[in-house]
Amino acid sequence: MRAVVQRVSESSVVVGREVVGRIGRGLLVLLGVSRTDTEKESAALAEKIVHLRVFEDEGGRLNRSLIEADGEMLVVSQFTLLGDCRKGRRPSFTEAAEPELAKRLYEHFVCQTSKLGISVQTGRFQALMAVSLVNDGPVTLIIDSVHR
Repeated sequence: MRAVVQRVSESSVVVGREVVGRIGRGLLVLLGVSRTDTEKESAALAEKIVHLRVFEDEGGRLNRSLIEADGEMLVVSQFTLLGDCRKGRRPSFTEAAEPELAKRLYEHFVCQTSKLGISVQTGRFQALMAVSLVNDGPVTLIIDSVHR
């Protein structure tokens, strides 16, 4: 799995003219699922992101997690994160999971995040989405899960 995590003061996702997810202060997570991912990677990535210390403490240091900051999370599925651009000009998506597996692990990630006490909003799987955000900091991290 690959996640692009952005600390936001607000974020939303629109499908057509409908707002399907909206958060205030928290994390926007763009989530890509690879064909070799499992529920184990999904749960581990949720745990890691929820506990990342990317929110400022009283001294201005990045020392507080999403839980400690009482933040929210917006999770948007994005298979293009698995695009391989090393050869040619057209990305290869052979490492991206098939839709059935990707949806199952995306939903598992959301469920695990919610079980950790985080208020979670989502995009709509396989829909054309417009994602808006105000990146706070800016703070942006790329996190790859480790296959075991």
